[in-house]
Amino acid sequence: MFFLTKKEIPLDKVFNDDFVDIHSHLLPGIDDGAKNLDNSIELIKKMYSYGIKNFITTPHVLGDVYPNSTELILSKAALVRKELKNIGLDDINFRAAAEYMMDEQFVERLKANDILTLKDNYILVEMSYFSAPYNLFEVLFEIQLKGYKPVLAHPERYNFYHNDFQKYYQLKKAGCVFQLNLLSLTEQYGKGVQKTTQKLLKENLYDFVGTDTHHKNHLRLLKKIGNKKTVKQIENLIAKNSLFK
Repeated sequence: MFFLTKKEIPLDKVFNDDFVDIHSHLLPGIDDGAKNLDNSIELIKKMYSYGIKNFITTPHVLGDVYPNSTELILSKAALVRKELKNIGLDDINFRAAAEYMMDEQFVERLKANDILTLKDNYILVEMSYFSAPYNLFEVLFEIQLKGYKPVLAHPERYNFYHNDFQKYYQLKKAGCVFQLNLLSLTEQYGKGVQKTTQKLLKENLYDFVGTDTHHKNHLRLLKKIGNKKTVKQIENLIAKNSLFK
């Protein structure tokens, strides 16, 4: 039999009924996340066992790699909702937005107001892991000029900022809010990301959290955040995610 130590906390005690996971890849077959509908449901059921009942899943919209249209994303979300209802998981709230790479195609979508928001005017955006866009601050300005609020996904994972920490303050000043990947608190992305995560937490630069779930291995590793030290660090951020309910 498996016994919890005093320091371990089950995830269904970490995530309350108001928590909304605002970053995941659970739609079937349209990016590097869930491979098919069965896989989508498998991942959602596992997350449900962790106490997560509210989802705004965010497939990649990334140039020619994942050129997912708004219509395709919404149709896939409807398919998942239908299947959840079929299997009796009626208390799950499942919606879709997108994780937009800030590239030329995104700028065109922005001009056309072809944007899926997390809620109200919040948009989840990301950058390449190799370098920031040359016109990053112009794009952030355009996002806000259109009335949207940029939520920068996993800022801790942009290695090119690790030795230039002031860039994070510049991004905040430019209007970004920051979304922490919960797996960045583990070894998933390496020691450098863990270290930067801790510094960003210490500086109170994060606003929200997300699991960024792609597959079962992510969910196995997610259990590692269930300890008193980590939960204490993130309980305030987890509470803030209720904004998206």
